[in-house]
Amino acid sequence: MVHIRELPEDILLDLLSVVPGRDLIRSCRLVCSQWRDLVDLGTLWKRKCQREGYLAQGQDKSVPDWKIFYFLCTLKRNLIRNHIAEDGFKSWDIESNGGDEWKIEDLPGAHGREFPHPHVRKYFVTSYGLCTKHQLINLKNEGYWNELMDESKPDIVVKDWYAARYDCGSQYKLNIKLLSADYIVLAEFDPEDVVIEQWSDAEWHEVSHTFHNYPPGVRYILFNHGGQDTQFWAGWYGIRVTNSSITIGPEVASEEERVLGQGGRGVAFD
Repeated sequence: MVHIRELPEDILLDLLSVVPGRDLIRSCRLVCSQWRDLVDLGTLWKRKCQREGYLAQGQDKSVPDWKIFYFLCTLKRNLIRNHIAEDGFKSWDIESNGGDEWKIEDLPGAHGREFPHPHVRKYFVTSYGLCTKHQLINLKNEGYWNELMDESKPDIVVKDWYAARYDCGSQYKLNIKLLSADYIVLAEFDPEDVVIEQWSDAEWHEVSHTFHNYPPGVRYILFNHGGQDTQFWAGWYGIRVTNSSITIGPEVASEEERVLGQGGRGVAFD
């Protein structure tokens, strides 16, 4: 019987590539110097990315650190909770609640249009006084350790969707801050307010911003949006918002590519 230490390196890399990433770091790397060296190889982490569908088969990328790339892929998700209003105002902190206050409505809503993505069925809507709300994202609580944010500085992508009613003008506001542990602003996206005139097409619009190469020390992300109508009509004639998102890390293979990529897994444990 062949001892595991006598296996060719490529076979051993295949075996290690099915081990969960955190176990590789916390346990496998401590077994012996050979395993330590293998766990430190970029080849192993690239193989894990291919095996778990983060990199489509046959696709190649210029990646400075495959281990960091792998962990960023495993962590990547929308950090905004209740982003499509399915749970009322849960997870949102209301800052301003002017007019007849915030409300949630079903798509497409009066004098509105359907959302481009069918899974989105609700939206938040503002009134004739200023309505704003926010979420504060604690990056450490979401799994993003300090050294990762300070040294790798992965891209932070923020997106939001807004629309106006056809029959009423409205104003849309968005502000994103990257904050230190002491809540000092290290970077900010503060675009001009969008004013939509009455009798618009009522189409949904996406706004997107990517933070690159920001200063070290980012520990929180503050997402703030809202607005109001511009004609001061009682009710809920103001800006509509939904499908907000904050994601961190690299572009990964599409869902279809991931399914195809996971079709051939090579060596696996029962």
